[in-house]
Amino acid sequence: MIKKETKTLLNDQVNKEWASAYLYLDMANYYADKDLNGFANWFNVQAQEERDHAGLFNQYLLNNDIRPALQDVAAPTEDYADYRAPISKAFAHEQSVTASINNIYAAASADKDFRTMQFLDWFVKEQGEEEKSIQDILKRYGLFGGDAKSLYLLDSELAARVYAAPSLVL
Repeated sequence: MIKKETKTLLNDQVNKEWASAYLYLDMANYYADKDLNGFANWFNVQAQEERDHAGLFNQYLLNNDIRPALQDVAAPTEDYADYRAPISKAFAHEQSVTASINNIYAAASADKDFRTMQFLDWFVKEQGEEEKSIQDILKRYGLFGGDAKSLYLLDSELAARVYAAPSLVL
């Protein structure tokens, strides 16, 4: 049985995942507006992943006879100073999501809620991948983002990213 604190944290995570999707959609829109369609594609795929993550948390709650309480999702209000700013913000954001999932895991562990811990194992691994992916883009942008030809090549590479549905089975 999922205890109250863990229920609350899981429910809050549904909202955090929707907020992540909004944030990444906003970043995709920023890059599309700047004609960096590869960056826009990368962040659109990221937004889709976050929507899926929200759905997975939502379904996990339902599977445990807990009705999710959906919350308002605030619209992003960021004005980006340059092309690097959204990437930096995304990296910091992924670190905050990792901390949030780790917090849920700690609460489940304290309750000896092994089922929730097992569910969260996939997200712990996923967050490691998320942080590495955006950190790699940030590093590569830092290396050659100021050069127009290199920026074009990076944009072209990011355009090749395709959405892959999560492999987590509930």
